[in-house]
Amino acid sequence: MVFYFTSNVVQPPVTLFMGLDKYENEDLIKWGWPEDVWFHVYKVSSAHVYLRLEAGQTLDDIPSAVLEDACQLVKANSINGNKMNNVEIVYTMWDNLKKTPVMEVGQVAFHRDKEVRKFRVEKRSNEIVNRLNKTKREESIDFRAEREKRDALERADKKQAARDVREKEKEDQKRREEEAELRSYNSLMKAENMKSNYDDGNDSDDFM
Repeated sequence: MVFYFTSNVVQPPVTLFMGLDKYENEDLIKWGWPEDVWFHVYKVSSAHVYLRLEAGQTLDDIPSAVLEDACQLVKANSINGNKMNNVEIVYTMWDNLKKTPVMEVGQVAFHRDKEVRKFRVEKRSNEIVNRLNKTKREESIDFRAEREKRDALERADKKQAARDVREKEKEDQKRREEEAELRSYNSLMKAENMKSNYDDGNDSDDFM
């Protein structure tokens, strides 16, 4: 079961989501998307909240209002963090999450610490949390199937892009050949390159 929340502070609205428990968090860690941003209260147990970006977007593309919504949602879903002021929320792209066999369920580390960012939440904003909770919905998701479907679409897009590139290269080559042929023809048609029977020393009287 996954909980979905709609952040309508931007248009079009964006979706935030989190697992039901630490076991579903494991599935989200394993089958996340490269476009996913992961949020967690720093050094405090909390829910794992995700934001799915558009392909090609980065952490720098997250609107500040959406960032505030995500961090407030994380804080509100932390038993201890929800009671604390001035908590730090860490966030990073999904592919920076590191999971090893010795780690506990739901526990993660990072491949590259430099790609982890922090956002400070001074206190809980009931206005934000209540607004998000009003949009809350539950869905049963096959994480693996969704990821495999996403990857299949990406492969298809890459194949089509490669075909488009090859087709454009063929068209460019054909155009260059046609232009070269035209230049050659125009060169032959210049007056200085044209010959007549007189140029070969022939006279019409020779044939009489």
